[in-house]
Amino acid sequence: MALLTVLRGTLVDEVKDAAGAQALEVARQLDSGRPPILEVAPSDEQLIQVLSPDGSVVASSRNVAGEAAVARLRPGESEQVLTPLDSEEFMAVAEGAQTSDGPRTVLVARALIGVFETTAVVTKVMLIGLPLLLVVVAVTTWVMVGRALAPVDAIRREVDEISAAQLYRRVPQPDADDEIGRLAATMNRMLVRLEGARNSQRRFVSDASHELRSPITTIRQHAEVALAHPDRLTAQELADVVLAEQTRMQSLVEDLLLLARADERMPPSRAPIDLDDLAFEEGHRLRATTSKRVDTSGVGAARVQGDADALHRVLRNLGENAARYASSRVDIALADLGDDVVLTVDDDGPGIPESERERVLQRFVRLDEARSRDDGGSGLGLSIVDEVVRAHGGSMSITQSPLGGTRIEVTLPADEG
Repeated sequence: MALLTVLRGTLVDEVKDAAGAQALEVARQLDSGRPPILEVAPSDEQLIQVLSPDGSVVASSRNVAGEAAVARLRPGESEQVLTPLDSEEFMAVAEGAQTSDGPRTVLVARALIGVFETTAVVTKVMLIGLPLLLVVVAVTTWVMVGRALAPVDAIRREVDEISAAQLYRRVPQPDADDEIGRLAATMNRMLVRLEGARNSQRRFVSDASHELRSPITTIRQHAEVALAHPDRLTAQELADVVLAEQTRMQSLVEDLLLLARADERMPPSRAPIDLDDLAFEEGHRLRATTSKRVDTSGVGAARVQGDADALHRVLRNLGENAARYASSRVDIALADLGDDVVLTVDDDGPGIPESERERVLQRFVRLDEARSRDDGGSGLGLSIVDEVVRAHGGSMSITQSPLGGTRIEVTLPADEG
């Protein structure tokens, strides 16, 4: 409809401009005193009339000789009118002229039949062609969109078929570097992460089950011996074994619960903590529980924002780890460097090979299986330290200690308050 309206208006303007040009030419002839040329062709599509001020016709083209004026217009005006030549409308344009007999108005009218015929043809073409064009566009769009979204449908089918037991499968990835290609790459990376998390969870459950089975088996064995041979195992000896294994199980369960909370990415509670108090407390505890020398002279005042229980666990795990492997000495140092607080724990033990320093941060990893298990270690201590430190926005590194053993360095953001 907009196209037809614009087309019709343009064609009408062209007819009006042509009529106006012809009327202006006749007016100039009258102005110059020459007899005007009033011949028109074709005679059924245009006419010329020269009017006096009272509206009477003083001259006209032969096809409207003797006819009254087709319109009463002032110079410069135009309008659509009906004429004796045709039942269709004409566009009439008036121009003024000055003759020796007084002012005259030149009226030129041109037929609009061509405009009506053209718009009718275009209307018919559009009524027939536009539906066909819409059908072609719809089919083409359906085919092209179907081809473009075929990879998405393939991704959907593949994802729909992937179960928890088939996380090794990957969605088809198109070669094109477009939105669909990037979507497929993102889906595959997600599947890789899910598979890694599933495998990690399986290893975690397997290792946790193994760790819990060991103290349970020990308690059961001693209980069976006490029942079968009461004379070989006293009640005191059985109670000592049960208490030791129960303590081991309790520690392991607490470690597992802490790691489970860390896996949920729960933010730790925030409060100002004097980390030096925790360091001195851990040094005092180690002196009471081990014969090895514990040096806390390098501990300076330092405050951080964090969870007191979690940070206390960090100090305890680092202290126990150092005391377990140290030959004779453990050093604990703490320094406030302005924006950061740096905690270091050194021992003079055998150290950790550089190739194993990343692996020992994994859960249930021991470099010395028999020794760690006998000493009560579960392989979770450094994993817990790493999780807690990262939850507090810090970092942890393992290097060689100046004492010859292992240095574990923990960096935490200092309390700005």
